[in-house]
Amino acid sequence: MTSIHAAKFGDYVAALHALKEDDRLRGLKPRGGIDFTSNDYLALASAPRIKKAISAALEAGTPIGAGGSRLLRGNCEEHEALEAEAARFFGAETALFFGGGYVANFAVLTTLPQRDDLLVLDSLVHASIHEGARAGRADSRISEHNDPESVESTIREWRAKGGVGRVWIVVESLYSMDGDFAPLKDLVAIADRYDAFLMVDEAHATGVYGEQGRGLTAPYEKRENVLVLHTCGKALGAAGALLTGARALRDFLVNRCRPFIFATAPSPLMAVAVREALLILQQEPERQQRLANLIAFAHREIRSRGIRSSSGSQIVPYIVGDNARAMQLASALQARGFDIRGIRPPTVPAGTARLRISLTLNVDEDAIRAMLDALVDETRSWSR
Repeated sequence: MTSIHAAKFGDYVAALHALKEDDRLRGLKPRGGIDFTSNDYLALASAPRIKKAISAALEAGTPIGAGGSRLLRGNCEEHEALEAEAARFFGAETALFFGGGYVANFAVLTTLPQRDDLLVLDSLVHASIHEGARAGRADSRISEHNDPESVESTIREWRAKGGVGRVWIVVESLYSMDGDFAPLKDLVAIADRYDAFLMVDEAHATGVYGEQGRGLTAPYEKRENVLVLHTCGKALGAAGALLTGARALRDFLVNRCRPFIFATAPSPLMAVAVREALLILQQEPERQQRLANLIAFAHREIRSRGIRSSSGSQIVPYIVGDNARAMQLASALQARGFDIRGIRPPTVPAGTARLRISLTLNVDEDAIRAMLDALVDETRSWSR
């Protein structure tokens, strides 16, 4: 590196070198092999019905881009039709469409919780939630993962020290790297006891769990103190995010949420795609059932091979621990034709580098058997 380049980029190069030394340097790679890594759980990303709906919308004159923010000319009838359908489908008072799950979490947590409020975050919630909490005005605390007693004790301690604002409990219904479920019933009870809001990110449960894929929060959507995020880029096969909840909160976001107010609205065509995906959930329930059967099959096969897994969902973590070994194992499986990726800190806690195996309708039982056989064979080779 020349001295000029070193002056400009030296700190960045040094940081990248440090990541490489710690086996945490990342890079982009193309798709390849059998899909055991995507979040396209119901195989809707290439669904003919969604393609047809988008084509019909184009023929009818729907623009590709919104052309402005929702508060200006960017508010299209496709956005409003989706929000009306989503509110009806999920059983909520209202819905608001965002460009993505990350920005939606960030937007909500930097807007709704106020200066005297408290955010109680599960320790394993998504990075977007942590970033929103850091950038927002409310105080925040971390509770032990999936531990209602930790949530409640955190609230009590805050109150005892003079906390006077509203409490916001923020969790995921299904955790994206561990594949385990939040104790929603207990958390709703805590929210009721402390006059708190419960915000639930349903990113990996929408479309997969609940009646017609309404998610794990379906029994609680009508509650005034429950706010739910349904992302659209996973089981729904599209992009964006739908925030469902009370009208007062939606109206406040429309008026005060900077990431909503000052962002160009999502493509109207994406609103069409998401709305069609919601219709598919209702009209093709066999997709959800097929995936449930596939998940059950995979976990039986996992147990029969003596593979330890705490997950009971479509997300199966295989903990390796060491960063380099996790990536080596992922590479070995990719070489065998299976698209499985290694996950390292800071995405997961230090010392828990892993493979994240995702079960979708893009695979069948034969592919699952072959993948698990390859996983067992590769891990056995380490001790030979």
